[in-house]
Amino acid sequence: MRRFIQLFLLFVPLVGATLAPAQGGPPFITDDPGTPGNRQWEINVGWIGNHNPAHASYQLPNIDINYGWGDRIQLMFSPYLAAATDENNTTRAGLGETVFGVKWRYFEHHSAGQHKSDENMNFSLGTYPQVTINNPTSTVRRGIVEPGPQYYLPAEFTAKWGPIDFNGEVGRWIGNHNVPDRWGRGLIAGHEFCERLELYGEIYDLQDVSRMGTAPKQRALTVDVGGRQTLDRKGHLRLLFMGGRGIHAVTRQNSEPDWMAYVGVQILFGPNEASENK
Repeated sequence: MRRFIQLFLLFVPLVGATLAPAQGGPPFITDDPGTPGNRQWEINVGWIGNHNPAHASYQLPNIDINYGWGDRIQLMFSPYLAAATDENNTTRAGLGETVFGVKWRYFEHHSAGQHKSDENMNFSLGTYPQVTINNPTSTVRRGIVEPGPQYYLPAEFTAKWGPIDFNGEVGRWIGNHNVPDRWGRGLIAGHEFCERLELYGEIYDLQDVSRMGTAPKQRALTVDVGGRQTLDRKGHLRLLFMGGRGIHAVTRQNSEPDWMAYVGVQILFGPNEASENK
């Protein structure tokens, strides 16, 4: 596994000569400090799957609604429809959880002597507190979603290293008496082939902090590739796509997925006076 990660990180600089700033968020697990811009909207509608032979989960679809409140703050609201397949190959569906979040990019560093913009931003820091709550349905009792509430407290960064741009995130999931606390850690790197097509690679690690009762600690260390394809001339509509799998051996007793995927669309709109810091 260590050798695989080393090879991945070595591969990224080789393709990075024409890198544009890598972007986290949908279709990826890792997020970044980027925001839509003042009074700008970003809506992501995605179909998500995470499959293990004993337990699979799906969001059909996930709706991720973001609004730029100033240049550095983003408000997020994300409901979804959920489906889950258990060890008996029984699939159930219902109204999933709802996620609320506030992102704040509190630090930016730009190249000296240039107008401040995304193109010459070489480092930024942000945080993105979120809360996940259950809706008043039977989806928890039927085993479709985990019991809530759960809270997520991440630290996020973007950094430019020569021609290469990275996004990273380290966060702590705070569970409850039915769900363990977890660490989430992710890294994204990629480049833009042209103005309309972006491709990225991601490594993400989700690991239980402690076990619940006699159940073993779970860990999902995954690798994926994905990107965004602009579908219209003005850049208001994008195709989002991602596919990957777990790095460790997949068994019916662990959380490693034998496949995971995201397919969706991103809609961008707002007043013409868009912020330069997106």
